[in-house]
Amino acid sequence: MNTTAMLILSFLHLVISVLIPSTAGNTCRSYCGNITIDYPFAILPGCGHPGFRDLLYCINDVLMFHISSGSYRVLEIDYAYQALTLHDPHMSTCDTIVLGAKGNGFAVEQWRAPYMNPSADNVFMLIGCSAQSPLFQGFPGKHLPCRNVSGMSCEEYYGCPAWDLLGHRMVGSKFGSGPPECCAVPFESIKSVNLSRLQCEGYSSAYNLAPLRLDGANGWSYGIHVKYSVQENDEFCRACEATGGTCGYGTDGIRQLCMCGSTNSTSNCDSVKSSSGRTYSNGNTVTGVLMCLLAWIAI
Repeated sequence: MNTTAMLILSFLHLVISVLIPSTAGNTCRSYCGNITIDYPFAILPGCGHPGFRDLLYCINDVLMFHISSGSYRVLEIDYAYQALTLHDPHMSTCDTIVLGAKGNGFAVEQWRAPYMNPSADNVFMLIGCSAQSPLFQGFPGKHLPCRNVSGMSCEEYYGCPAWDLLGHRMVGSKFGSGPPECCAVPFESIKSVNLSRLQCEGYSSAYNLAPLRLDGANGWSYGIHVKYSVQENDEFCRACEATGGTCGYGTDGIRQLCMCGSTNSTSNCDSVKSSSGRTYSNGNTVTGVLMCLLAWIAI
């Protein structure tokens, strides 16, 4: 094949790739470090579910999760169990107590709340809260909101090395003798972990996914375990993907779209093929004609 023919072949390949849309593969699936980003999440504009837009950002191969309370590092996305594991660098653990209300806590925008919240097995342990904290208002002395959450409580947390290093004296467990140094609560009981509003000096968050009881707070997993869900029936996305499309949303940030190569659809890619009066397989015919033309030129 001479040089002219090779140049023509390269040009025709470019024309074909532009003119003939392809529905093969998921054009929205991406990666950040070793974490796969897939529906309903996305880091590319217009991809994923609209309820999860502007949520994840990839910065130097580190996946960050951003909501109204702050930014968190994503440690894992479990698509099978629809859960994310988040890390707040200013959150207390079994080894370190962080005071000064530096931690993010956890609070989502009201419109996001139906899509994600910390799981029922996640305990928030609020540390050094004021007696005037909204956490303790309206509760008689022996009915504090503090409780055991999925087998995890402050009583066990007090056994961590961090408390010995801190040197704080643990206050009595009843409100009448002062607020406790640590108060463990489930997220659903307070709906928002805002250290400033709750007048707390710090917090820890842990979750226990093991079916067996672990040996103290040292065996807990520290982080924020968030469950997510797509509230409405997700038949739209399934139909879109079944016809070779990729699930996304429109410029209004609300309407779902099925991305079919160079064309978007409000239903699925089959509707795009039928409305155009042809199918993408016609590209094979175009390719054949062009290759015949190339062969004729190369003679």
